[in-house]
Amino acid sequence: QVQLVESGGGLVQAGGSLRLSCAGSGRTFSSYTVGWFRQAPEKEREFVSAGGRLGTPYYADNVKGRFTISRDFSKNTVYLQMNTLKPGDTAVYYCAARYSSAVRTTRDYPYWGQGTQVTVSS
Repeated sequence: QVQLVESGGGLVQAGGSLRLSCAGSGRTFSSYTVGWFRQAPEKEREFVSAGGRLGTPYYADNVKGRFTISRDFSKNTVYLQMNTLKPGDTAVYYCAARYSSAVRTTRDYPYWGQGTQVTVSS
């Protein structure tokens, strides 16, 4: 069983930066792929980024070049560095985990955090 807790959300002006954290628990958390997703009001949850234990991370086209996923195995924490934020990035951001390779589909991640709100003002 894996438990995830996100933090780092907040209010930022357009062009600013935030770093989200996803702290995972469980002895085998380091073996899990972690993905970031977001959900804006009245929109479906969408893929943002995912990275496995090894290998190239994936990014949605609309965040590529602005967001970076990284992982600190010693702290059981996955980060999402978000730069050059836009009002369109406003959403609740969730991290999710699966015991397999990185994918972009929400239904393939059985473990989810509670979400953290990111609001980008214009």
